[in-house]
Amino acid sequence: MDASLIFLLLAILIVAVFVFVAISLSSKKTYSFDVEEYQVAWLKIENSLTRENKASYPAAIIEADKLLDKAMHEMGTPGKNMGERLKHLGSAHKFSQLNSVWYVHKIRNQIAHESGFSVDYNQAKHALSTYKQALKDLGAI
Repeated sequence: MDASLIFLLLAILIVAVFVFVAISLSSKKTYSFDVEEYQVAWLKIENSLTRENKASYPAAIIEADKLLDKAMHEMGTPGKNMGERLKHLGSAHKFSQLNSVWYVHKIRNQIAHESGFSVDYNQAKHALSTYKQALKDLGAI
């Protein structure tokens, strides 16, 4: 092969790589949250948790879980329920504390489905901290 043919093939390869990169970058979906709406909702959840009111512990966890699920749903994350959406986003490495998010979601499920299950104030604070970080990781707050 002569030099001009090699140069032409190399130029085609370089252009193909640039086209592939441009297509892959432009096809990534980015979602823009109404951050103010999420921040207001988050502050309401945080302020609802009080040490003096034991009923606020599970209620705050459930509300935080709902807010995270809403954010994932608004992003268009596939899945019929939060567990499926967590699997999808977890595999995409969207959460800095994926195991913790799963843990607090399981606590939420226990609250919702197991009669007599209770959480203490410190567990509720930890759960809210985890949900807050997850919402930050998604860009919702």
